[in-house]
Amino acid sequence: MEEQKKILLVDFDDTICQSVFLKKVNEFLGTNYKIEEFKEYLIDNIIPEERRKEFFASFFESDPYEKLPLIDGAKESLKKLSKKYDIYICSSCVMLNSPKNSAKLFSSKYEYLIKNLPFLDPKKFIFTSAKHLVKADVIIDDYFSNLKGDIKQKFLFDSYHNKEKTEEELKERGVVRVKDWQEICDILLK
Repeated sequence: MEEQKKILLVDFDDTICQSVFLKKVNEFLGTNYKIEEFKEYLIDNIIPEERRKEFFASFFESDPYEKLPLIDGAKESLKKLSKKYDIYICSSCVMLNSPKNSAKLFSSKYEYLIKNLPFLDPKKFIFTSAKHLVKADVIIDDYFSNLKGDIKQKFLFDSYHNKEKTEEELKERGVVRVKDWQEICDILLK
């Protein structure tokens, strides 16, 4: 009898693919910001208040995820991990600064996943902000607030906005920081 695979819950933005907001903010402002220049999660907060409505109107003029690169090693690592784990992609589709426009993110993220990670089962794509309600054995996420609940192994994927989380904060919640996909494989595939 085949052993049942453990469930691995993997975040999407800033874990599998690079920040969609960085690309869109740079296009909108005509700038060349680098991700390392940000510490705050909401990159779009850099848009002046009087231009926010215009920014969000322009956000979906084209598919925001089209041509967005995968994070180094994500595809290869997920392929390896899929042999040992039952992988679910779990991502929020609520735009915190523009919730009314959020519905468009669902199809954009779905299409990106189908195109770039065709070996994953689309029936295992979960779009929710309430990740703590999803039962899993392992979770990988870049947003510290998502690493709560009864999940046994929690990994904080190193990102621009979580660098200041202390070892004490991570330990308190039972979270291990990982710097890249190779480190994740080293831990989960041993």
